[in-house]
Amino acid sequence: MPQSKIKLNSWVNIGKDMSKDGIKHSFLATRQYSLAKDQYSATPNDNFMALAIAIRDRLTERWINTQQKYHKENVKRVYYLSLEFLIGRLLGSNVLNLGLWNETKLAAQELGLDLEEACDCEQDAGLGNGGLGRLAACFLDSMATLGIPAHGYGIRYEYGIFNQKIINGYQAEYPDAWLNKGNPWEFPRIERTVRVCFGGRTLTFNDEKGKSRVKWVDTEDVLAVPYHTPVVGYKTGIVNTLQLWSARSSAEFDLEHFNEGDYEHAVYSKVSSENISKVLYPRDNTSQGKELRLKQEYFFTAASIADIIRRFKEDNSDFKSFPEKCAIQLNDTHPSLAMVELVRILIDEENLDWDIVWDITVRTFGYTNHTVMPEALECWSVPSLERLLPRHMQLIYEINMRFLKDVAKRYPEDTDRLRRMSIIEEGYPNKVRMANLAVIGSHSVNGVSELHTKLLKERLFRDFYEFFPERFNNKTNGITQRRWLQKSNTKLSELITAAIGNKWVTDLYELEKLNVLKDDSNFCKSWQWVKKTNKKHLSEYIYKNTDIRVNPDSMFDIQVKRIHEYKRQFLFGLYIVSQYLKVKNNPRTSFVPRTFIVAGKAAPGYFMAKLIIKFINSIADVVNSDKAIGDTLKVVFLENYRVSLAERIFPASDLSEQISTAGTEASGTGCMKFMMNGALTIGTYDGANIEIAQAVGQDNIIIFGLRLEEIEKILASGYNPQDYINRSMVLKEIIGLIQSNFFSGDQPNLFAPILDSLLYGDRFFVCADFDDYCAKQEKASLLYTDKKEWTKKSIINVAKSGRFSSDRTIKEYAKDIWNIPCAYSC
Repeated sequence: MPQSKIKLNSWVNIGKDMSKDGIKHSFLATRQYSLAKDQYSATPNDNFMALAIAIRDRLTERWINTQQKYHKENVKRVYYLSLEFLIGRLLGSNVLNLGLWNETKLAAQELGLDLEEACDCEQDAGLGNGGLGRLAACFLDSMATLGIPAHGYGIRYEYGIFNQKIINGYQAEYPDAWLNKGNPWEFPRIERTVRVCFGGRTLTFNDEKGKSRVKWVDTEDVLAVPYHTPVVGYKTGIVNTLQLWSARSSAEFDLEHFNEGDYEHAVYSKVSSENISKVLYPRDNTSQGKELRLKQEYFFTAASIADIIRRFKEDNSDFKSFPEKCAIQLNDTHPSLAMVELVRILIDEENLDWDIVWDITVRTFGYTNHTVMPEALECWSVPSLERLLPRHMQLIYEINMRFLKDVAKRYPEDTDRLRRMSIIEEGYPNKVRMANLAVIGSHSVNGVSELHTKLLKERLFRDFYEFFPERFNNKTNGITQRRWLQKSNTKLSELITAAIGNKWVTDLYELEKLNVLKDDSNFCKSWQWVKKTNKKHLSEYIYKNTDIRVNPDSMFDIQVKRIHEYKRQFLFGLYIVSQYLKVKNNPRTSFVPRTFIVAGKAAPGYFMAKLIIKFINSIADVVNSDKAIGDTLKVVFLENYRVSLAERIFPASDLSEQISTAGTEASGTGCMKFMMNGALTIGTYDGANIEIAQAVGQDNIIIFGLRLEEIEKILASGYNPQDYINRSMVLKEIIGLIQSNFFSGDQPNLFAPILDSLLYGDRFFVCADFDDYCAKQEKASLLYTDKKEWTKKSIINVAKSGRFSSDRTIKEYAKDIWNIPCAYSC
């Protein structure tokens, strides 16, 4: 690396200089004085850290200015509570949002570095797992870009969900120690530590005015230490905050036990307390795991409510104005205890009357639901809550009693309705329905796609919709184009900008202008070149990481998402086998070459999902080792799916697999990322697929399978998967192969549990949809042979992706739920 001639003698205005030389100056100063390294001793991670801190310095002043202005003007703020924030890597996105890509790239080059390689040194933040967390990250980006005063709250997990390795086709889980090499973006705020209480008992007493009061005493306390991460808006000057809580013991070390030689007991309290923020989603198939999960949820919501109240009190004194200054959005049911915590503080500590408190609570909270499956709605046992949060359980009983009185007034003698709407589900043991609590305590309840919201109103929350019709609304999910197109697909981004300008970066509807170019031969050739280049890059990554050579000219047919039975990776696997058999049985027939790419993690305790991963990899072993197949078919499972890997995959995609059973996917945002990167969708009439079809037109999406109404009719008359198997020669042959252990080798009956679920129930209608799926896949193959038509449809998909920007979604939240203006500027 060449020695820089810049002198390291001035720190004045170092964070204000946005020039190439200013960035170099900061980099060299940081590396030498903060990291104590030079050009010879610095590792690639040292150089990443120095560059990241140099960029961080350039947003810090904007960050402070933004927060000061919010404070001085006493603006209403949005507080977004989420158990996950899947933010990925931040260096590249922060450089882009600051408008410093060219300057940083040149600075890196003159320092002997490659900006892309430096970005690749960053660890993906282990703060989320799937769509829920990635949505939260996109929303933070959009709120900062739109100038909405916002603050995210979550947990600073020491370990992510896990690093996935595929060993002999099986998923193996290893710790995701994402913080081991340091995190240049976070700032600990020890002075804002909050004490969070668990256990203990409640004490009822009369105050000096004779009013009955309750005090929560004899608690076991944990300290919540906040870490702040800046969230940069795109060229706005706005920098909002993501605040993550880390658990610390209130009693670090017991010296008496230590001196007695009881070393484990000496640190027991510390270890027990800090487990709360240790791992994202601990296994909850044990009582200890369930208790830890409940502790996590209360820990971060209680700390967040305390912090929100502190911020409110800095500029306000009358809690009746709390909803005019604070909008709290719950990202699913995980943070629902936040509303009970707010009630507790306002009643027990601020001594407000119940009616006032409940009015404040309802007007403050909004609830976003993310599931259509009743079994996925969170419930906690009453005994657990009574033991861990005795005061909150009392308040939940009070909320429930008052609410059910109101229901009984409107629906006298309808005891079934009271039972369905109660927060308490009677059983052994009784349980607290967190979704019911969230609906009752919020002024807004939204679904995340048109179909999902319809199902909430008509099925999942039908009773509540009839009682609170004004509360229910739809907010179709979106993604940030700055991450998922501008950053991850730079070549396509540059082509689009050269053709229509760069306004699309902040107004995605501008992509409509691409429509007039879909018949321009030169533009189409450039479009094809970009896709081919991206596919070559992914092919290189695949070979480097799997030792599998794939053909970049083949159709890249991709399903990447969390592994779950309802997402039907098994159906995708069955189709891959059908194509393998087709090629084997017709060796002289011409076929459209395909590379099937699968990625995703299964929850550690989800046996069936992990077996599906093994099934896909077993298919890959057979197909990829068959010399007669050659490059016609390849099957690749990419391990450890994460944001940075997704950024490689989406730009290279041809066909997007969105094949969940109709009525099971709330929305899905992967489908939007594929669409925005020019892939065509093959999918069911489910979730956001419906709205993609509305946007692009039926000719530019491939829809297959039963619709929800058809599934319901079949269920009403009795569904027998064997009927569909008997009518499908291909499916019957595949099932026979699996039963004969063709894919399981020396492990007989390995896949019997999957087959049993298929043959004796088929809850997700794999058999019923299989033949239509294969037929529509043939349509996709035929279309792919017409490069001109395929490219035209690819362009149309990108051109029509405007409505799927998270900017649009956040504007709707701001207007309809939060009552807060956009375009606040610093």
